[in-house]
Amino acid sequence: MHGWIILDKPLGLGSTQAVGAVKRALRQSGAGKVKVGHGGTLDPLATGVLPVAIGEATKLAGRMLDSDKIYDFTIDFGAQTDTLDLEGEVIATSSIRPTPAQVEAILSRFTGPIEQAPPAYSAILIDGQRAYDLARAGQDVQMKMRGVVIHSLTITASEAEGEGLASITLTAHVSKGTYIRSLARDIALALGTVGHVTMLRRVKAGPFTLDSAISLDKLNEAATGGGIVQLMLPLTAGLDDIPALPVSPDEALALRQGKALMGKPHTGLMLAMEGDTPVALVEASGPDIRVVRGFNL
Repeated sequence: MHGWIILDKPLGLGSTQAVGAVKRALRQSGAGKVKVGHGGTLDPLATGVLPVAIGEATKLAGRMLDSDKIYDFTIDFGAQTDTLDLEGEVIATSSIRPTPAQVEAILSRFTGPIEQAPPAYSAILIDGQRAYDLARAGQDVQMKMRGVVIHSLTITASEAEGEGLASITLTAHVSKGTYIRSLARDIALALGTVGHVTMLRRVKAGPFTLDSAISLDKLNEAATGGGIVQLMLPLTAGLDDIPALPVSPDEALALRQGKALMGKPHTGLMLAMEGDTPVALVEASGPDIRVVRGFNL
């Protein structure tokens, strides 16, 4: 049981709850006790791709957290909430509604490297406490600006209100650490109005897309029917963008012992493979190949 289950996370369920559901399904299927972790938090009000790592694949969860993501999201104009989404209380309103041309013109300002302040209602630690705990306690939470990269930002749908827009739906391809709620807030402010996120759906996380995602219902059906293994993607599916490095049995043994390989002129990150078995994620620099993360398979 080493690989990935890609969930299409439903609305209202937190990422930790979703991982718990996978654990229960694995136990129900007779898998016994296995390590389970997720590759990127999704808010309860967000849906979509949640990679869940199982067994040795959990060693790659951190790499998944660092990967790019793609989101579809809708901004409703005219009201800003304290949480920057549907869950919060309205803290500002505006009668201004932007036109489609105004939205199109502003998007270039939010493409490429940008600075953004994360939402006060986020899990970021401030002096050892979660920002959302401080915000819920009524404290004035000051979030530091952070650099992120918006690779692309495109309009996919809109809803008119008079001569302007009541809402706009965008698709954003973003780097790690990007807060879509903050992006929505800042776009609305740049348009001279306010707004908040009413729909957020992750359509891609790293190499994983909605095409390989399954619902919790399908997962539970497979658990009771003994077919949960058929729903799993292999551990290597999380490394599709990494070139393979074939190694001999002796070289595989050396890597499993944490030793470096010599005499193979390569550069960069690679997946050492002994036949069809992943041995280790390795980093090559000149003739040296060193283990970044070994797999007990």
